[in-house]
Parts: sequence; structure tokens; C-alpha cells
Amino acid sequence: MGKLIECVPNFSEGSDRETIEAIVRAAGSARGSYVLHVDSGEAANRTVVTFAGDPESVVEGAFRAVREAAARIDMRRQRGEHPRIGATDVLPLVPVSGVSLAECAGLARGLAERVGRELGIPVYCYEAAASTADRRGLEACRRGEYEGLRAKLDDPAWRPDFGPAAWNETVARTGATVIGARNFLGAVNFNLAATGDREADLKAAKAIAREIRAATGGWWSLEGVKAIGWRIEEYGFAQVSTNLTDMHRTGLGEAYRAVAAAARRQGMELTGTEVIGLLPEWAVVEAGRLAAGEASADPERAIQEAIELLGLDTMQAQGRRFDPNEKIVERVLAAKTRLQNG
Repeated sequence: MGKLIECVPNFSEGSDRETIEAIVRAAGSARGSYVLHVDSGEAANRTVVTFAGDPESVVEGAFRAVREAAARIDMRRQRGEHPRIGATDVLPLVPVSGVSLAECAGLARGLAERVGRELGIPVYCYEAAASTADRRGLEACRRGEYEGLRAKLDDPAWRPDFGPAAWNETVARTGATVIGARNFLGAVNFNLAATGDREADLKAAKAIAREIRAATGGWWSLEGVKAIGWRIEEYGFAQVSTNLTDMHRTGLGEAYRAVAAAARRQGMELTGTEVIGLLPEWAVVEAGRLAAGEASADPERAIQEAIELLGLDTMQAQGRRFDPNEKIVERVLAAKTRLQNG
């Protein structure tokens, strides 16, 4: 399939269908850019769009999506559970095949420069595209969120990499954007059984997150894992929300085991797993093999083991179905290209 990259921008809107659909259309409007998945959450007030294709097409689709979000989302009125700094909160480019991470970093910086110049949005570059070591982490670039952005722009140490460094009417509306390049990241939420005590459930979820995330060095500290605990009212239970930033070091199966163990220490039960966006096929296969204890299991069997043993399909009542043909990036992209090519 030649050179392929993926883009997984997060937009600060989770309920306005007209706005979400317009952003999705923009992302897929560049020929050769294929929208693979859209994941929206009302409580988080956030939509994650996954699209892929050849580098030039994906970068163009990304710019058009950022432009559409800037026109439609007013951050002065935006509220939600998820941390955010702008209408397009974060936009990573991810190498899939035939492209290096360094090449994606160059593409990301070119896109960031264009967003700053043409749209007047302050842009911070992170991960492989970061200009300095202290900007590599998304948390650092997003620190203070939208509400703290005005003060951040006044701080010489946090002058944006591209775009305006001063508060104005455009920035007040759009906020800032964080653009970068990274390897595959698994966005995975682990569900905790509700006890009937909302505050206790939330407290336990936060404690489990501290135990597993790499930065705090907890009991079950996992390399390359970022985690927070929250309670989603529309679900009725608490979750440990994780970003698996390097799934070759800590995969889905390892994370599930650690969260389950940390939950038991809190007197909680892990009931299932919610995958946000898509995962590469190898990550699901490895998780299934680990969970089943079968290192040589057939890939299809391993995927089914992952679905069953990790509870990937336990949220159908919440409309969060796990279908491998809809949640595995290679399968979705293959179907999209077959459809377009007839």
C-alpha cells in the first residue's frame, strides 16, 4: 500500500452532531485520506477522529479538519470532563508503513507552521516533533488547559512554536493546538464495577491510576503508561483511563493485568475494557495470547480471546461495541480502499 500514516486528532466537541460531522467530512475530503473511525463522548465533550492514507493527503485532511473545528467550536463556552487546551486539542501523526517517525515529525512541524500562519492558532509541537525536551510530553504542552492559556502565552518559556504568542479574539475562540508525531498509542479505559458510592468509586479509580502510571512510580507502575481516574455519569461507573504510549513495552494485556491487580488492592472489581479509536492488529493479537496463555495461538483465535477475556465487548449497552473489522486499523483501511477502488 506504499507510504501510509495515520492521524488521530482530538476535538473538543462530543455532542453537537452537525459540528462533528462537518469536522469528519473535512478530514476525509482530501483524496487519499480515509476516515477509519469516529469516537465521541458527551461527558468528556470530546471526539477522536482516526484517518489514514498517504502522507500528503492525510496532512491536507488534518489541516482542513483543524480549520473546520476552529470555525465551529467556541472554547469560551466549551465544558467537559476531559482536559483540553483548544478546539483541536491534540493532533498526532503516526507512521503506519513505509514512513519513519522522523519523517512524521517533519510533516507535523510543517502542518503546525501552516495552522499557525493561516488560521492564527497558537501551536505547540510535542513528542517527536518537539522543539525542546520540556515540550515532548502532551501534559506539559496542555498544562493550564484553555483557562490558563492567556497566562501561558505571556510566559516567555511557553511561547508557541508557531502562530500568535498573544491573546486575541481568534485565540479566545479557538484556544491553542498541540501537534506532533508519535508511534501507535492505545487509548484504553478500564471499567470498574459500581459500588453505589460515587465518591468512593471515583477515589478508587484515581488511586488505581496513580498505582499504574509510569510518572508516579506506583506499586504496579507500567513503562510508557499515562493514566487518570474518572467517573462517567452517562455510564454509571468509574474508569481508569489510560494512554499506552508504547505498546511494544506495555501492551493491552499487560495493562489489563496491572489495572485488575491494583483494583483488587482497592477492593474494586475490573469488569471490562473500552477501546477508544482503533488499535493495530498485532496489539490485539498479543493481548489475546497473553490473556489466554497461548503464545502460538492463531491470530483470529487470539483476537477472540482478547475480546472475551479482557471484556472488550462488555459495553454494548452503552453503544461501545468492539468489532474487529471496525476497531483494527489495518482491516478498516483495507475495507475503505476496496470500497473506493470498486
